[in-house]
Amino acid sequence: MRETKNKAASERAESGRRAARAFGGRKEDARKETSASGLDQVIHERMRLGIISALAVNESLTFSALKRLLEASDGNLSVHARKLEEANYIVCTKSFEERVPRTEYRITAQGRRALERYLEQMEHIIHQARGN
Repeated sequence: MRETKNKAASERAESGRRAARAFGGRKEDARKETSASGLDQVIHERMRLGIISALAVNESLTFSALKRLLEASDGNLSVHARKLEEANYIVCTKSFEERVPRTEYRITAQGRRALERYLEQMEHIIHQARGN
């Protein structure tokens, strides 16, 4: 009887750990963050989706251009861009233009693949919701 209770408790604990991982629990590698539906949580956040989408249709964008486009604060844009950089979805190049700092972002091949995968998953979810 006690063995059965311990086994059940162990199974519940493992199930809880799996659920926590599925819902973006702490991970060593940001690229592995996914939701229960398999959506990449690095991209799924609104500001990061805006950043990576804007970079997907532009060769590159400066920090100032992204800030204007997304109507974001410096801190908010910086934090979300860093998360995308850590996942290797975008690259950041810093330089100076006549003594003025210039930060420029580009999407990586890995970032483009991740965005394509995310969009395909969202389309699948939309089709399921519509009953198609």
